[in-house]
Amino acid sequence: MCLVLKVARAGFYGWVHCPVSAGEKHNQRLLELIRNSYALSGGVYGYRRVHCDLREVGEACSRNRVAKIMQQNRIRDVHCYKIPRGTRGRSALIAPNRVQREFTVVKPNGYYL
Repeated sequence: MCLVLKVARAGFYGWVHCPVSAGEKHNQRLLELIRNSYALSGGVYGYRRVHCDLREVGEACSRNRVAKIMQQNRIRDVHCYKIPRGTRGRSALIAPNRVQREFTVVKPNGYYL
């Protein structure tokens, strides 16, 4: 069967005896820590702040690894944007005419014809 699939026998038997790799076990442990940090933040923290929390605990992992694990498990941060508010209730501000000039046009000048 190994000849048909073109894989080494040692790799096949290694997969049979240990289907979950050491890296995957480490990712599962990190996922629990990430979920705890995310829950304590109230679902607000993104991967940068979660990574800082993991480093405070003493966990050594990269920021990209935390981002990848969060993305695979659909853990997302909350984006808060300011709501644009209109200017209702305010009067229009018009500068007073202090020079007292009347700018009336009798005829258009030749530049714009």
